[in-house]
Amino acid sequence: MAVNSLRDQAVALLRNGTPNAEVARHLRVPPGTIGNWKHHDLAERGRLPERRQSTCLRCHGDPLDGAAYSYLLGLYLGDGYIGQPKQHRTLSLAITCGNDWPGLMDEAEQAIRSVLPHNTPCRVRRIGCHDIKVYSKHLACYFPQHGPGRKHERPIVLQDWQQLIVDEHPWELLRGLIHSDGCRITNWATRTVNGEVRRHEYPRYFFTNTSTDIVGIFTGTLDAVGVDWKAAARARGAVNISVARKASVALMDEHIGPKH
Repeated sequence: MAVNSLRDQAVALLRNGTPNAEVARHLRVPPGTIGNWKHHDLAERGRLPERRQSTCLRCHGDPLDGAAYSYLLGLYLGDGYIGQPKQHRTLSLAITCGNDWPGLMDEAEQAIRSVLPHNTPCRVRRIGCHDIKVYSKHLACYFPQHGPGRKHERPIVLQDWQQLIVDEHPWELLRGLIHSDGCRITNWATRTVNGEVRRHEYPRYFFTNTSTDIVGIFTGTLDAVGVDWKAAARARGAVNISVARKASVALMDEHIGPKH
């Protein structure tokens, strides 16, 4: 059978809604050829779908959900990383979430959808965790802190436009940082009252990071919202930030709360 005759039959079937794979099997033509014929037919009729332009506040001036971005920025500074595998042409952002916190996975995915509405995130299973992942050539625009090496080995400084967003949505940044590299726990201590040893329990927030710049961003934002904190050095250069005063914990509970 002539190629033109096969193409005409394929195009007729495709226009009737027959799937590419089914047309390929019926006519015994490679699926790639069927896809090519379909593309050219749509092009000739002016029916090709328009390619969506990737969202970017810096390249295209697209609007930005400031609250979602501030939260996502906190996640990125804590447990996120941007990379480009050799087999991919674009950058990928991955936010690592432990399997014990399914609610955080949902929040991370929703934040990505709000910041990059034209990009679809996915979940990649790891041992004991999932990476909430998205691909975009504009990730370096949204996160200019991206660079070679680990975050604690290079300067991490917010740009002016990022700082303006954080100033407007400070609690969202703090939520993202706590949800990534922090926690809310119940501490306890004992004291003797009238010869009786009593146990006293109280809630407390912790944030731990090795980057002095990221710790500075965290504590600077705590200062801005009126939360008292204390710092303590840990092994391998990490710094531990503790929030234990009752009024400050209550303020954190109002805006952040425990992981879920």
